[in-house]
Amino acid sequence: MTELPEKQSSKTSKKNPLWVLGAIGAFLLKFGKFGKFGATIISIAITIASYAIIAPLPFAIGLVAMIFIHEIGHVLAAKKKGLPVTAPLFIPFLGALISMKRNPRDAVTEAYIAYGGPLLGTIGATAAFALGVYTDSNLLISIAYTGFFLNLLNLLPIHPLDGGRISTAVTRWLWLVGLIGGLAVILYLRSFLFLIIWALFAWDLYKKFVKFRDKPQIMHFQPRFDMTAHHLLAHGYMIPGEDHRRDLAFTTYSELSGDEAGVQMVHTSWDAIEFETKFALPRQAVVHRVQVVKIERVTREDGLHLVLHFDVELEPFENDAYYEVPTASRWKFGAAYFALAVYLLAMMNWVHRVLPAAAY
Repeated sequence: MTELPEKQSSKTSKKNPLWVLGAIGAFLLKFGKFGKFGATIISIAITIASYAIIAPLPFAIGLVAMIFIHEIGHVLAAKKKGLPVTAPLFIPFLGALISMKRNPRDAVTEAYIAYGGPLLGTIGATAAFALGVYTDSNLLISIAYTGFFLNLLNLLPIHPLDGGRISTAVTRWLWLVGLIGGLAVILYLRSFLFLIIWALFAWDLYKKFVKFRDKPQIMHFQPRFDMTAHHLLAHGYMIPGEDHRRDLAFTTYSELSGDEAGVQMVHTSWDAIEFETKFALPRQAVVHRVQVVKIERVTREDGLHLVLHFDVELEPFENDAYYEVPTASRWKFGAAYFALAVYLLAMMNWVHRVLPAAAY
């Protein structure tokens, strides 16, 4: 996940509220039909245009390039691990993101993919800095500085930032460092966005290690399904009422191949109305109950439809083996993590020495 430096984004929110429209537009692009890379290209254009409102166009292009390189690092790392991902989607004044179609099965894989973004992003920023120094271009050096800052910010050990994911393969005690250090970053950046990220992270830690430490965490997943019902009327079936509730038998399993490999599925049916379906769970879980809690009757062009509202009671499954990382891997990721952070700090200090303060 890539964040825009808050010293720029905070000014943006005061001068121009269009970031909200930009975020909505990017959301629509996410679910629109623009081809495999169409949404990425359009979101890049929208993001550049948005940044160009508050900064020179060349800098806006360079900033988006830094974010793009960072996200490509995640994509390449995920591909190397055999995990399918979406193309990057840019959200003006928030950054960019990719979505994994299948979650990592262990902390090492998660950390590897997370590290790929800051690593390639740092390489890209270093190349921009070197080219800026060689050509005596304050613009390129300023872009490089922004790239260094973006990647350093992402190394904070806070979920969903990359540092929070890398920490899973080093030590989860780093999350405590992130919890405390995040407050200092909030005060420094004066960022409402970062405050939200930190608050969600703090709440997640509280649930995981305090609230549900010694008792199961029960969640409810509530999908809806639409089925035609005119055939039921034709055969004289009785249509259940709107408030009808019924427990359904179910089976659950995980896909073993394809893009949905590792995704937990639930298969259920209601023979009395000839209904059968399967659906994916949002995460691995122990399913306790599948229940129909409401039935809507909707008349469409092709006749009567029933919209079945489900309530799936589940207990998230925490795989303790997920965090079992070999000692050698912990040292390797730890060394790489801290070395990258030190390098980024050193490069930012170098920029301060070679670039006039007014230029960044």
